Amino acid sequence: MATKLDAGGANGHARVAYVNARLIDPAAGLDAPGALLTEGETIADLGPDLFKPGVPEGVATVDCKGLYLSPGLVDIRVQLREPGEEHKETISTAGAAAIAGGVTTMVCLPNTEPVIDDVAVVEFIARRARELKRAKVYAYAAATRGLKGKDITEMGLLSEAGAVGFTDGVRAIADAGVMRRALSYSTTFNALIVQHPEEPSLAGMGAMNEGEVATRLGIAGIPTAAESIIVGRDLRLVEMTGGRYHVAHVSTAETVELIRRAKAKGLSVTCDTAPPYFALNELAVGDYRSFAKLSPPLRSEQDRLAVVAGLADGTIDAIASDHAPQDQDSKRLPFVQAECGGIGLETLLALSLELYHNKKLGLIDVVRRLTEAPARILGLKAGRLEKGAPADLLLFDPARPWVVQERAIRSKSKNTPFERRPVQGMAVRTVIDGRTVFQAAA
Repeated sequence: MATKLDAGGANGHARVAYVNARLIDPAAGLDAPGALLTEGETIADLGPDLFKPGVPEGVATVDCKGLYLSPGLVDIRVQLREPGEEHKETISTAGAAAIAGGVTTMVCLPNTEPVIDDVAVVEFIARRARELKRAKVYAYAAATRGLKGKDITEMGLLSEAGAVGFTDGVRAIADAGVMRRALSYSTTFNALIVQHPEEPSLAGMGAMNEGEVATRLGIAGIPTAAESIIVGRDLRLVEMTGGRYHVAHVSTAETVELIRRAKAKGLSVTCDTAPPYFALNELAVGDYRSFAKLSPPLRSEQDRLAVVAGLADGTIDAIASDHAPQDQDSKRLPFVQAECGGIGLETLLALSLELYHNKKLGLIDVVRRLTEAPARILGLKAGRLEKGAPADLLLFDPARPWVVQERAIRSKSKNTPFERRPVQGMAVRTVIDGRTVFQAAA
């Protein structure tokens, strides 16, 4: 007889059958009842008719009870803070938060101490993630040495060491000549250049979106043009060089339109956004609420609606958490002095599902932007349910309600802009390489 698994999960079983599932795989256009079999670390088989005669003897069984079984989420914008700022987050605490949110693969930014601009630091990140055996972790390497925006890093060596793309993290590559060289050099290795789109001289000392709300609060603003000017410039450089270019955390209507036009011209351009930019607007700042101070800043309602429209029509390829943990000493300060950033690993799934519940995107489209699309952008072996693929799985209930509460957050830092927000959608079981690494309480 098949062995029915309890809440402890599939650990220790060579073959595990996930039965009574609703399989959802955007890469294959699959959204149907069925079952899936894992063997060791890989997916052995799946389909609507699998196990119709029954699960064979010796195969452990997980009853999915009609819930959705998808690829694990792939989060392509995470700040781990390790090495260098372990008081804010570590690979271990970020991993715990990730698996609780259904994230099986994370890609971390290079703004650590030391900066991820040489092979040794790339290898350190990979080794620590393997030791912890939580979410898989890949690293972006710095596009310029020390993130100083001047000298291009050794992209070839860093790519060989495992770097999946190149970026200066939370800093824009502001110099047009440097960006041109980076895009040109990257073509040799088919490497991706990821831009934080904010023109620093326009952003200046601004602390929130420029507009009526900033004026009322007496806070210096950051104009939307700070984002669109950088993106517009870079798209011209992409035309000149033929480089692969990705815009991170898109937040403005004008940027969405620029990318839409670039894609229509056939340029090699992709982009992502994060939940704050489609689920919140500048009013969330309220009376100087520092947990709502993000980079880029929360924008106007018109911009928020444009981001939703960009997700709906496919202009925006992916959704990332933009996880940016900050400690209490950095965040509980007067608004202008507080650091930017909000955590997002544990809320990524539920907030993205708001697009489905609000009938802005179909469920398979939401799942695509969290799995297949980000994996495809970075060329990762993830984000698909197919024979031979890694058994990185998410069993989720799209309707299960809960409330975002600081006391329940697993990240070391608690700086969420979504505190006390009611949401729908929860990771019920997270599986990495065939091992159940998280299971939600009943």
